[in-house]
Amino acid sequence: MIQEGFVVECTGSWYKVEIEGAVYDCRTRGRLRLKGVRSTSPVVVGDRVGVEFSEEGDGVIVSIAQRRNYIIRRASNLSKESHIIAANIDCAAVVVTIAAPVTAPEFVDRFLVTCEAYKVPAVIILNKIDTARQHPELLAKFHEVYDSAGYRIIECSALTGEGLEEVVELLRDKTTLLAGNSGVGKSTLVNAIEPSAAAKTGAISEAHLQGKHTTTFSHVYALSFGGRLIDTPGIRGFGLIDIKPEELYHYFPEIMRESKGCKFYNCTHTHEPQCAVMAAVVEGRITESRYESYLKMLDDDGKYR
Repeated sequence: MIQEGFVVECTGSWYKVEIEGAVYDCRTRGRLRLKGVRSTSPVVVGDRVGVEFSEEGDGVIVSIAQRRNYIIRRASNLSKESHIIAANIDCAAVVVTIAAPVTAPEFVDRFLVTCEAYKVPAVIILNKIDTARQHPELLAKFHEVYDSAGYRIIECSALTGEGLEEVVELLRDKTTLLAGNSGVGKSTLVNAIEPSAAAKTGAISEAHLQGKHTTTFSHVYALSFGGRLIDTPGIRGFGLIDIKPEELYHYFPEIMRESKGCKFYNCTHTHEPQCAVMAAVVEGRITESRYESYLKMLDDDGKYR
């Protein structure tokens, strides 16, 4: 008999699947693939799966339900394959810091573009706000860039507790993906929101001001106030996959908005005369930072990780 379950953790070839409140260790049988998806792993956290149990009690995943959506990036070592981080998500939150360590704008923009492309609502969580306020110019610039792009920014500090109520309300009764570079305090944030999670935390490397990888596999935490939180491994880069160059501007909301004024319907917003997007950059309605990210992604050769 096949039982339906929800994948809460992937650790290589083994998967933890929640079925009616209990969690079972399961594996896959043979080549379990979804049509049209070339991925490093056939099963990801957030998947709804069918599980069969042997007489010995071993769980085997035999089917994967159609995914509502997912967050995907280029696999770090195989340029033609993808790494699906999680599936069936209500919201994706990227945790960033503007100091110690600095989150690169290109990383944030690539994550947001992927969310737009795969129809996952995105929010920016600006952690370590207590540290960020020591750099008022950087903080103001960050808000200028992402406020004008139309993204919600939640300021918080996992250490002091400031802003955590707003984070809790964001997560309540939803399945939320939490992503970010190593060292941004993601695991500390998870523990502050849900102390029973006991997510591993690590110190920042003083030499490079980058965090050590303390989360090695994506894991789903059930939240005591309702909802699920998918904590992902610290990601250093975010390579785009399956996004055509001529479609890229659709996934920058502010560029998409301004592009309606371009003279040519197939404008690439790079060199064409009477390009409304380039005019908007000059006039300050599109920030230079976001426009530069757009140009870099257009020129993406797949080396970004």
